[in-house]
Amino acid sequence: IPQKLNQQFFSAVCGQANLNTRIVGGQNAPPGFWPWQVSLQTSAHFCGGSLINNQWVLTAAHCFPSRSASGVNVLLGLQSLQGSNPNMVSRTITTLVVHPSYNSVTSDNDIALLQLSSPVTLTPYITPVCLASTSSNFYSGINTWVTGWGNTGSGISLPSPQTLQEVQVPIVGNRQCQCNYNTVSITSNMVCAGLPEGGKDSCQGDSGGPLVIKQNNRWIQAGIVSFGEGCALPNYPGVYSRVSRYETWINAQITSNQPGFIAFTSTGTDSDLSKKKFCRSSKLQC
Repeated sequence: IPQKLNQQFFSAVCGQANLNTRIVGGQNAPPGFWPWQVSLQTSAHFCGGSLINNQWVLTAAHCFPSRSASGVNVLLGLQSLQGSNPNMVSRTITTLVVHPSYNSVTSDNDIALLQLSSPVTLTPYITPVCLASTSSNFYSGINTWVTGWGNTGSGISLPSPQTLQEVQVPIVGNRQCQCNYNTVSITSNMVCAGLPEGGKDSCQGDSGGPLVIKQNNRWIQAGIVSFGEGCALPNYPGVYSRVSRYETWINAQITSNQPGFIAFTSTGTDSDLSKKKFCRSSKLQC
């Protein structure tokens, strides 16, 4: 990659997982399938994140409760938490930017940016993801993928997976998601995804990682793993920070070599608008 990049460079190269021909309830991800996935580590993996240009990573604010990134390593091109990782590179963090309106109680604006100590060279195993632009819309039932090294079960003693996991989950509209969570506020800065019957979800350790969706052979990040009620429980979809709400903020922090933003447009009918009967049955005014 040339040292002086064209401002549109990452819009042209983002979201291309050339090795990808197609968590809880998930499966091992082959090497290079999700080349933007990063692991945040101190003595061990604690959160995920996504590469969005050659020197910045997107993650969740709650991964840094002390507002300090001291001693944190960012591992890119990683496949397994143990053993050989021939495509891996490591960087430290020079700048941590937590969203100024992040609320640790409500999890609203659960988003942060990490500036790496030096740029990384892009390879088939290390590639930035595209980000959903402000005009994106995500209808209920649209399939997404979430990836990470988090726990493979909730409330049980299962070891964390050593190999990167992938799982497919459909979008759950905010109206339905609010009905599911009842007293927890699902704001417009959030997007939900999961199966009504449960069984597939992100979990502890996946925090900060990407929820992505494919459009015209480009992968677009729609969400950042934020919170949930347990993991993979019926009628409790995972809740993610809605990336499309933060295009202006991200571009204000990253003034050169800005990430590629792409509008995701859902087709069909937004079935979330037809959930009023369910809401009434739970005594909610949705």
